Amino acid sequence: MASNPLRGGAGGSLYGGAAPYRSRDGLSTRTGAGSEEIQLRIDPMHSDLDDEITGLHGQVRQLKNIAKEIGSEAQFQKNFLDELQVTLMRAQAGVKNNIKKLNLSIIRSGNNHVMHVVLFALLCFFILYMWSKMFKR
Repeated sequence: MASNPLRGGAGGSLYGGAAPYRSRDGLSTRTGAGSEEIQLRIDPMHSDLDDEITGLHGQVRQLKNIAKEIGSEAQFQKNFLDELQVTLMRAQAGVKNNIKKLNLSIIRSGNNHVMHVVLFALLCFFILYMWSKMFKR
């Protein structure tokens, strides 16, 4: 078998003399009977790893539930916005239709409304003129 430098064989170690599978202070490796076997020994001082794993599992479960709630809220808001967009499109079509109807009614009635406004303004000026002549004495 050829030696594997990642496993600390005869080719040299990339880990600076440290055990290649060492991840925490409480873990150390020993070579087993075969070159592929590894024995893992956990110091009793660091035996609370199970509690940490259980705590992390609970936190992962909480994060999973939060992610599901965020997903359902995002779906609800997407549906709401889609309904709002449809409602706005209907309102816009209604307003456009009413504007067309108003334009048609203005065209049919002609320019009589301008004449009515001018006559009303002349009547108001005449009333003000007469009122000012009566109370000027």
